Amino acid sequence: MRKLAALFMICAAAAVLVGALGTGDAAAKAKEKKVEPPAKTILFIPHDNRPISDKQTAAVVRELGYEVIVPPDDMLGSRTDIGHPDALWEWVEANIGRAKAAVIASDSMLYGSLVGSRKHEETQEDILRRVARFRELKQKNLGTPLYVFGSIMRTPRSGEASGTEEPAYYRNYGADIFRYTALKDKQEMEGLNRREQKEYKFLEELIPQKSLDDWMSRRSKNFVANKALIDLTRKDVLSYFLLGRDDNAPYSQTHLESRKLQEYSAGLGASKYQSMAGIDESAMLLLTRAVNNMEHDVPFIHVKYNVGSGPKTIPAYSDETVDASVRAAIAAAGAMLVNAPEKADFLLAVNTNPNGKTYEANTPMNDGKKRDGTDSFLRIVEGFLAEGRPVGIADIAYANGSDNAMMDELKKRGLLFKLRAYSGWNTPTNSTGFVIGEGILANRMNDDSRDRLLLARYLDDWAYQANIRTSIARQLGWLRGSGAYSNIDDKMLGIVYRAERLMREFADENLPPFSSLHRIEVRFPWNRMFEADIILGDSDRHYDLLDTDKRFFIKKK
Repeated sequence: MRKLAALFMICAAAAVLVGALGTGDAAAKAKEKKVEPPAKTILFIPHDNRPISDKQTAAVVRELGYEVIVPPDDMLGSRTDIGHPDALWEWVEANIGRAKAAVIASDSMLYGSLVGSRKHEETQEDILRRVARFRELKQKNLGTPLYVFGSIMRTPRSGEASGTEEPAYYRNYGADIFRYTALKDKQEMEGLNRREQKEYKFLEELIPQKSLDDWMSRRSKNFVANKALIDLTRKDVLSYFLLGRDDNAPYSQTHLESRKLQEYSAGLGASKYQSMAGIDESAMLLLTRAVNNMEHDVPFIHVKYNVGSGPKTIPAYSDETVDASVRAAIAAAGAMLVNAPEKADFLLAVNTNPNGKTYEANTPMNDGKKRDGTDSFLRIVEGFLAEGRPVGIADIAYANGSDNAMMDELKKRGLLFKLRAYSGWNTPTNSTGFVIGEGILANRMNDDSRDRLLLARYLDDWAYQANIRTSIARQLGWLRGSGAYSNIDDKMLGIVYRAERLMREFADENLPPFSSLHRIEVRFPWNRMFEADIILGDSDRHYDLLDTDKRFFIKKK
């Protein structure tokens, strides 16, 4: 079955290529002799230079023996620099000949970065001009598949939830804008009751028109650009287009736009296009798809949910059930869902709460004590491992960090490094998507490679996100200098010192004595505590802190 599915995909890809070649100039160019790039080389344009977007995602594919070509770090978007789309286009055009496939963030190519898509001042004409460059890129590189991922702009629930990644007015009116668009979405879908109609009119008058116009105009440009990218997918310019819904809710402007884009994409099957909840996991999924296509493989995946709500859970930051998100992620990765575990190449165990709720990892209840559903989930994992099956865990009982009770039990039972993959970072859909991609690829790795990837996730998702981050956040008032959780500033040295000390203590207490743990550095490249860059002793990335450097660290040569 697996070989038949792979053969079907190969034939379909060949048909698409033949259609793209056409006649005339395009066919003539296709006949030109070119130097073949190395077989296991992928050009990768991430959303920005956050560690998870860039280094950690590329590291998974590199552990498989692939060369992943990424632009210089300062060309990618950061927190203070929304990016350089035209420079990125020049870099891509100059380097794509070195790769067998390309995985590209459209937001980076159109606006500079994911944050750039929310704060840019680009004209619609310039954005569409950059969209058209995908067509030119394909015409000059007919044999190179383009796997593109983009976003439907997010609708944060509040100014606080937006961080500094939305225009300044969102700090004051973010909650009002979220509620206003939620009512607008609901009005279109099912209508509003009398109380909701009054609330809608009140918010319409409350939110400054200038701010609302600015926010909606940028969304309109993004909406038009996504339609144009869907058009390119229909014409086989893009081999696959994955459109993520970032920080979403069942009623919101993001959900409203996704409904309309879904209608616009009618006729495009899941083998060409998908819209799914989440965004930061998209790169991992499409890199996995690129590898699967290059290796002519269609992995089979079996999914098992915890007791209770399980697949019907609508996790935090999402507008759909976790089962819908998992199915979409499996399809995006170029894999197939199977019902029989014995037929699967990889088994995914999804750690949900029986009551269907998603909590935050920094809440007091994530104290390591077993909860309803802890033992039942562990029985699922232990049962699969006892049968010798390759298992990965999507840890989504909590958002933005691991489930301490579950992780403690995995440690006590000696199961941490018997898994093939694990993820418990950021939003639940980020975790499910990332572990699906990593788990598929980990099946083809040796034990050392799998251990390195697991160690990275345990230090980030479990040690830092679920524990150390919260501990240090409570101590910020003790540190000298100005600074806060979202803008570390003068508190950087104190936070780094505490993070590294706590990380070493955590590793000594919870992890095997890997040689790479002899040196652990923690850095905060976005000047905030939300994410960390964790560098181990065997890494070639080590940094010196400089008080005078705006980035707070520089790479050692």
